[in-house]
Amino acid sequence: MLFNKFKFGVAIFFLSVLSAVLAAQEPATVTESTPASSGNEVEEVLVVGEQPGPSMWRVYKGEHVLWILGTISPLPKNMQWHSKQVETVVANSQEFLLPPRVRMEVGFWSKMSLLPSLIGVKHNPDGKKLVDILPPEIYARWATLKEKYIGKDTDIEKNRPIFVATELFKKSIDKSDMAPDDSIRWAIENIVRVHNIKTTKPTLMHELKNARATVKKFKKSSVDDTECFARTIERLETDLGAMRVRANAWAKGDLETLRNLPYHNEREDCETAVLNSEIAQDLGMQNLKQVLKEQWLAAAELALANNESTFAMLPMAEIYKSDGYLAALAAKGYSIEHPE
Repeated sequence: MLFNKFKFGVAIFFLSVLSAVLAAQEPATVTESTPASSGNEVEEVLVVGEQPGPSMWRVYKGEHVLWILGTISPLPKNMQWHSKQVETVVANSQEFLLPPRVRMEVGFWSKMSLLPSLIGVKHNPDGKKLVDILPPEIYARWATLKEKYIGKDTDIEKNRPIFVATELFKKSIDKSDMAPDDSIRWAIENIVRVHNIKTTKPTLMHELKNARATVKKFKKSSVDDTECFARTIERLETDLGAMRVRANAWAKGDLETLRNLPYHNEREDCETAVLNSEIAQDLGMQNLKQVLKEQWLAAAELALANNESTFAMLPMAEIYKSDGYLAALAAKGYSIEHPE
């Protein structure tokens, strides 16, 4: 998460959703999906033990290089990532460039006044439940997946669809022996600490002056997140097997499979629901993704100018997009060397 208990920012009700939809459900490629086949396929057996992961992209101009490790999530739960190549590059770099992030600043007294209003912040307005706001066909499919992955949790029925979608996704990958890619980041950050390497976090700062009023408004406002919920349901119904294939492919460094395997892109619908919400508009965040991209690109260019070697991590989706981060660097005149 981008915050802790006493760094609320838009905090529990906004950034938790935003961080989830922008990061937690990272697709591996940017191709459109084809429907999955029936459930009669042999389930992909996830790799275990030490795995190398993929090779890195090399962005360079002259003698200065930006090495980029592409990431996906989820990954095999019982995999231990170890790449001598990446370790060597990180250890010999002068800077570690993180993906961009949002940080909200809230004054001390605003934090104190905010606490009581956070109760029930994930709930649907007017006490409605999922059964009241979802189309019957979508609700029936949700009920099936809920029973399989969450169980008898009645409280979750009070929550907004976008929060429920995030929770369902997390539970489903956990029960499918997969996990977020946190362990990769932790391993990299440990090397960075050991070698005392400069860390750069491109950050969009935003001061929230009246946090309590913003929370109250959010609790009464609607978010058009039904499509996000429906697409998440669809992905979990048809794409879990492909997720396991992707997870294995990343672990073994099989970039050809990652490039060619289709997926259900529910992420765009979830991003749209958040960034088109009334709260996002009030905070001036409609163009958040573009602003974050520009901040990262500026930091990358500065690092390339100042360092012989810089190391960065980016989602595979951004690496493969025709208008993604690497495409933007190529348009600025940098050479891009793709891993084999």
